[in-house]
Amino acid sequence: MIPVNAIYLDNSATTPPLPEVIEAAVAAMRDCYGNPSSLHRLGFEAQRVLDAAREEVAWTLGSKPKEIVFTSGGTESINAALWGTAMAHRSRGNHIVTTAVEHPATLETCRGLQEAGFEVTFVPPGPDGVVPAERVLEAVREDTILVSVMHVNNETGAVQPVEALGEVLAQRPKTVFHVDAVQSFGKMDIPLRGVDLISVSAHKIHGPKGVGALYVREGLKWSPFIRGGGQERGFRSGTEAVPAIAGFAAACRWWRENRERAVRRLGELRREFDRQLREAVKGFRMNSPAEGAPHIVNISFPGLKGEVLLHALEDYGVYVSTASACSSRKQSYSHVLRAMGVPLEAAEGALRFSFSPLNEVEEVREAVAVLARVVEELRLVMRR
Repeated sequence: MIPVNAIYLDNSATTPPLPEVIEAAVAAMRDCYGNPSSLHRLGFEAQRVLDAAREEVAWTLGSKPKEIVFTSGGTESINAALWGTAMAHRSRGNHIVTTAVEHPATLETCRGLQEAGFEVTFVPPGPDGVVPAERVLEAVREDTILVSVMHVNNETGAVQPVEALGEVLAQRPKTVFHVDAVQSFGKMDIPLRGVDLISVSAHKIHGPKGVGALYVREGLKWSPFIRGGGQERGFRSGTEAVPAIAGFAAACRWWRENRERAVRRLGELRREFDRQLREAVKGFRMNSPAEGAPHIVNISFPGLKGEVLLHALEDYGVYVSTASACSSRKQSYSHVLRAMGVPLEAAEGALRFSFSPLNEVEEVREAVAVLARVVEELRLVMRR
């Protein structure tokens, strides 16, 4: 069990569910256990929960409720967007453009599409982790059927130019534009102009795990990824997870009611972290851009191992990540930092701190003080 006084700064991996989220999920499990497809009263009650949740997610995204398709999470939403587009538009072309710093859900799906005969261009970022819009557009060809770019990088917080890309791609109706907005959903405005598909997840905004959504622009030609009974208006078959979706709606509602204060708090936490870091810690490398998302900071300590630092911090009750939680158990060298040209020694010593509006400024101060202590202790050991 995590200690009561733990400082949790791994919110890009997942967030603790809000009390109202837990309450909504439990209430739906207890009182709305009918199948939403059933024609009796219990089925209609479950369907009403889905309808209300769809409206909450659509409000958070700025879309129409009928453009929201519930999924099992961000990974499924990304797979569905990419495979669904590729299969629906294969007769028109087989070229896909993405970036080299995407989440593994996008990169591995693109590799699967390569195995299926599609050609994929992986556009590299600049040293700051941002992929210039012109570099992405230069890769687009006549036979390009899909462009997929994340909004906020999950490791560095770099904000990609999806708005600029959408403005141009809106003039290319034969090229579908997908945005992975898992790390920005709720926290930042997501531009919809020119965007056809958007993937989001509940557990990054203090909702439940195992539920997400895919925005599918009205009128888009798109092939369902999961087939069966035709739920979700035929876009995603399978009985909907009503309790998880109810919790997702509660999380969206919290952000609707508290967004201004929450976003302001994230900015305060980031500024205080930067200030404390520069005052207390020596010899680190900042891997996140200055103009990145406020809730993600990636820093390196050349000569030290990120995993060793992570466990040293954990001993003091501070919880962080080395890289994406989806890949940190598989490799010590982040593909994102590698694509940015970060030297191996620095990349192996990288840590990701990610904040929530539920964090306190004092927690950030204490976490940096602990970080300074463990870095100095480990460097002393290395010098012996």
